[in-house]
Amino acid sequence: MAPDTVSLRYFLVLAQELNFTRAAARIGIAQPALSARMRRLEAELGTALLVRNTRSVVLTTAGAALAESAPPALAALDRAWETARRAGAGELGAFRIGYSLSTGAETAPALVDKLIRSCPGLEVSAVPMTTPEISPAVADGRIDAGITRGAQPGRGVRRYLLRRERIGVQLAEHHPLAEHPEIEAADAAAYPLRLPDRAANSVIHDLLSTPFRDIRPRPRFHTPAISFDMSQRDLRDGLTLAPAGESALTLAPAGLTWRPLRGAPSQTFHLVLPSVQSPLHGRVRAVAKTLARELNWLPD
Repeated sequence: MAPDTVSLRYFLVLAQELNFTRAAARIGIAQPALSARMRRLEAELGTALLVRNTRSVVLTTAGAALAESAPPALAALDRAWETARRAGAGELGAFRIGYSLSTGAETAPALVDKLIRSCPGLEVSAVPMTTPEISPAVADGRIDAGITRGAQPGRGVRRYLLRRERIGVQLAEHHPLAEHPEIEAADAAAYPLRLPDRAANSVIHDLLSTPFRDIRPRPRFHTPAISFDMSQRDLRDGLTLAPAGESALTLAPAGLTWRPLRGAPSQTFHLVLPSVQSPLHGRVRAVAKTLARELNWLPD
C-alpha cells in the first residue's frame, strides 16, 4: 500500500533539511509528531529511510531514492487532483450544443465563442438541428444544451431566456414603407407577407403572424420554397415583406433593411438545458447570462 501523501511531503522537507528541528519548524508541527510520522512511513515501506543520531540525519539508499522519485510523482498527483476539481466545478469536459438555423446567424455563434474564450478547458462543439429536434435531444442526452428561437415545448428540459428582441418586418430599402421609422401592422398587411414554414417552428410562425391576426381582409401570407435563404431574393421585388426579429437588421444583405411593427410582441431566444444539471451546465448558464448582459440581449 502506498504511503499517505502528507507523510511523504513531510519526508521531502526532512530530506532537504536533514534536521528534525528545522524540518518540524518549516512544516509547522511539533518535532515528536514529525518523528512519529517518519517511523510510520518507514513501517509502511518496510525499510529504513533515515539514519538518525543525536547530531545528524542521513538518508539511506532507500531514502535517497524516495527523495528523488517522489517529487514528480506528487506533482502528477497534484495535477490529477486539480483536473478532477476543475471537472467537478464544470471547468473541463466536452459540451455539445444543438442550434436551429435561425439562431445560427448570430445568437449561437456568439454563445459558442463566449464559451470557448471563457472556459479554455471546455471542448465545445455545435450541431445544426431542426427546432423540433432540439428539446428531445437535450432531454435524452444526445446533446448537452440547445439554443432555440421561441420557448419551444418539451419534457425533461429547462429553458432560460437568453435574448429578447422586437418584431418588425424585413423589406427592401426602396420599399414604400421603408421611409417610416415604425410601421403599422395594417399598412404592412397590404403587401405580400412571407412567413417561415409552420412545421419548422410553430411557436415562431404563430408569433410572427400575431400582429396581423385581426386585420381584415386577411393578409396574403406565403411560405418560401427555401426556408433559410441568406440572400433574401424574394424581398428584393420591393413589395414582399418578411416579419422578423430585430436581429434581421444586423444580418440583412445589401439592399434590405428592417423596421419595427408598432405594438408587436417580442421574439425570444432560449438556452435549453436538461432538468437535472451538472456543474458544467451551471457554468454554461453563468456564461450565457454574462453574454446576454454584455450584448444587451435582455433590455429592461
